[in-house]
Amino acid sequence: MITLSLGWGVQSWTLAAMVALGELLPIDAAIHADTTHERQETYRFAERWTPWLEERGVKVVTVQQPDTGPVDKHGGMMLPAYMWRDDKPAQFSRQCTSQWKRAPVRRWLQSNRNGEKVELWLGISLDEFQRMKDSDVKYITHRWPLIEKRMTRQDCIKWLQVHNLDVPPKSSCVFCPYHNRAGWQDVKRNQDDWNKAVEVDKRIRKARPPYDLFLHPARIPLEDVDLRTPQERGQLDLLANWEAECEGICGD
Repeated sequence: MITLSLGWGVQSWTLAAMVALGELLPIDAAIHADTTHERQETYRFAERWTPWLEERGVKVVTVQQPDTGPVDKHGGMMLPAYMWRDDKPAQFSRQCTSQWKRAPVRRWLQSNRNGEKVELWLGISLDEFQRMKDSDVKYITHRWPLIEKRMTRQDCIKWLQVHNLDVPPKSSCVFCPYHNRAGWQDVKRNQDDWNKAVEVDKRIRKARPPYDLFLHPARIPLEDVDLRTPQERGQLDLLANWEAECEGICGD
């Protein structure tokens, strides 16, 4: 059984389009794990292009976790939120990817694979090779077609443009603590997305006493974060190049 993890970002969309246009082998399903917290642009993109894929033989399946709140019903923190612990910067471990992305995909696979092993394609490009990780279950084997094709993210964009296909926005939850400045700036351009992120930032603040939790590594309320560039501020921003590791299934 061959499946694709479809995050509706540049790389996974490129893979889905390659299948649709016959440049890659047919697949059994392109599976989108919907966290319910994607940017509005991403949902609009998926709504527009899902029929295009399905008309060309690519079955798109959308799965969801029943509960995708930032704090689960047991009080567990799902997000890798930031805090101060003993006057030192600290961060919660991430649970959202495994609970909101991996778990619903695997439930669907278990219900549909009929005992077959699964080859799961992931949209990781050559410039992100460090995100490659083998599956931790025996029935799933990961494959990275873009790595095999030696394609970077920019190569994917060029491929989409050559084939007259839209380039999607970056796929991620609007309140993802791993946004860099540019990511937060993108979120802020859509008022509904920004309001949701600010709301979640406030909601998690007292979720795990005695610590105050924050979405931004500055460890201050999101609405108070200065998102201007260092040039706009006239000073060096120590967070400018901060990037966190992604597991390859969350935003691709």
